[in-house]
Amino acid sequence: MITAAIITGIGLGSMYALLALGFHITYVVSRTVNFAQGSAMMVGAVFGYSFYITWGWPLWLAVLATLTLCAIYGLAIERFLVRPFHSRGSEAWLMATVAGGILVDNLAMFSFGKEPRQFTLELANQSIELFGNSIGALQILIPIAGASIALALFLVRRYTRLGKVLEACVQNPRAAMLMGIRVNRVVAIAFAVSSVFAALAGLLIAPLFNVSAEMGTLFGLKAFAVAILGGISSASGVFAAGLIFGLAEALITVYFGSAFTQIFTFALVIVALALRPNGLFGSKTLVKV
Repeated sequence: MITAAIITGIGLGSMYALLALGFHITYVVSRTVNFAQGSAMMVGAVFGYSFYITWGWPLWLAVLATLTLCAIYGLAIERFLVRPFHSRGSEAWLMATVAGGILVDNLAMFSFGKEPRQFTLELANQSIELFGNSIGALQILIPIAGASIALALFLVRRYTRLGKVLEACVQNPRAAMLMGIRVNRVVAIAFAVSSVFAALAGLLIAPLFNVSAEMGTLFGLKAFAVAILGGISSASGVFAAGLIFGLAEALITVYFGSAFTQIFTFALVIVALALRPNGLFGSKTLVKV
């Protein structure tokens, strides 16, 4: 039972990490986050279900169309809900993205329906034996996807020219513009990538959970907790925090029951942040003057 809980926790935690990496990428570029990230995950799952199950598209085409539409959704969030406020030094983008996510959730509820639907996928039924336990193929694929994205983000920021561009945009946007960097475009791309991460998480998790218009709310909240817990400026820290969060949920559910899962998990988050205000893997930001 413990082995099965650990396997489940790693898969669930990797999904949280994928969502949280969306918060990470927008924060490191613009010092803003998209609180509609949970709705982007829901949109990805709903589009994937509609294209693949309802309309019978090939899986590759359904995935490609879903990720493309969610990237456009991310661009719209940045252009209409973040940029108008952030460019004037206002923090109202925070409430605007929350409201935008609620609006999209309700539009999905009216168009897709409130009742959960099962996303039937052949890959979800495939499994392998490990330590005497049957592990689903998706439970292996989700951690691989999350770890690969976290590693890619770390390498890009640390060793590439694009990483230097991202750092320049957040440290001194005016100087970056004088150097020919289109800061607004970089920020917009970051929001598009953030929504793609969320959509990917939605597509991966949909066959394991039911697809519904309300599925993104709690997942988005947990992902933001993971981002803060890991140190939102660290991709590797965010991924590690996602695994810790997922494992904690799974083990608490096994030992205490699902009724106590949210209580104990978020209590542990509060304690961890009280001890490490910058996150478990974060550090204080040094500002040069």
